[in-house]
Amino acid sequence: MPAHPAKPLQHPAQPLHFAYWVPNVSGGLVTSTIAQRTDWGYDYNRELARLAENNGFEYALTQVRYLASYGAEYQHESTGFSLALLLATERLKVIAAVHPGLWHPGVLAKFGATADHLSHGRFAVNVVSGWFKREFTALGEPWLEHDERYRRSEEFITALRRIWTEDHAELAGDFYRLRDFSLKPKPVQLPGRPHPEIFQGGNSTAARRMAGRVSDWYFSNGRDFDGVTEQIADIRAAAAEAGRTPPKFGLNGFLIARDTEAEARDTLREIVARADTRAVEGFGAAVQQAGRSTADGKGMWEDSSFEDLVQYNDGFRTGLIGTPEQIAERIVAYKKLGVDLFLLGFLHYKEEVEYFGTRVLPLVRELEAQLPAEDEPVPAHA
Repeated sequence: MPAHPAKPLQHPAQPLHFAYWVPNVSGGLVTSTIAQRTDWGYDYNRELARLAENNGFEYALTQVRYLASYGAEYQHESTGFSLALLLATERLKVIAAVHPGLWHPGVLAKFGATADHLSHGRFAVNVVSGWFKREFTALGEPWLEHDERYRRSEEFITALRRIWTEDHAELAGDFYRLRDFSLKPKPVQLPGRPHPEIFQGGNSTAARRMAGRVSDWYFSNGRDFDGVTEQIADIRAAAAEAGRTPPKFGLNGFLIARDTEAEARDTLREIVARADTRAVEGFGAAVQQAGRSTADGKGMWEDSSFEDLVQYNDGFRTGLIGTPEQIAERIVAYKKLGVDLFLLGFLHYKEEVEYFGTRVLPLVRELEAQLPAEDEPVPAHA
């Protein structure tokens, strides 16, 4: 992992946004037998959401699992859980993860519009193209090849946008069709937000091109500076080709902030040393097959090591491990490359969310304030 970031792609003026992974599935955010003070139940998550919005978190992302797998024996459904958290909070925006192929965009659009009104404009959606084949086959649904799943997701997002913004929406796609469909009420109209924000994940070439063409936000698995630089450049190139503003960039990271670097490193070593080997290897076999099935062999998890996979979205690779000062410096270094949002996971959620809000976030804001405002963005192709 390089010690210093590559040449900046931009210097965004907006403050960084922070999101957290909602632990609405059992097993915590690492596949390890180490103690994790977290809980997948609603009462715990309601308290956590209120704590998070009072400690600098603007977004929360609910996970989507339909079957027990790789440490997640129990799961709460993401959209219903998201609505419950929205109704329990005042400012937090909650992003519900959904699978095209298991949802119809018109049905999700209707749910999303209702959730948006009930929460006064705080609903968002994360379109997950899918990596877990058995979730589809167990329900009798077809499992598409990798790039076809992203073609379907792109149509899904196109349909969502049209339903949320147009009357008499029409779409003649390969996967979805709309015929004179009008949704009322539309979602809440807010300045600069014509519809609920649409996020997507994926690291593959197909995912990057899709993001450039249709998404508001792109979520990356954990990456070092060089990996982030490459992805942002690709996404901006795809957006330029499509003639649209590039999506904003969100980066996954598992944050281990401790009073000393030694404490943080020891925690990481213990997490990995106590990994549930069978579960990690099973997860790795499933997701790396999905990543390597891309047309160019480049996809999510395709180069992840065993240690990386212990945090199942490569969160260790982002390197947010150390003292508050070290982590804040690294976060702002990523901002200089073009990262707009950090999606964070923690070992002991409540304690560490509060520690982040009181010890790390103030340092991030101080460093952001020191950035020279006169810096001009560097084009993505430079």
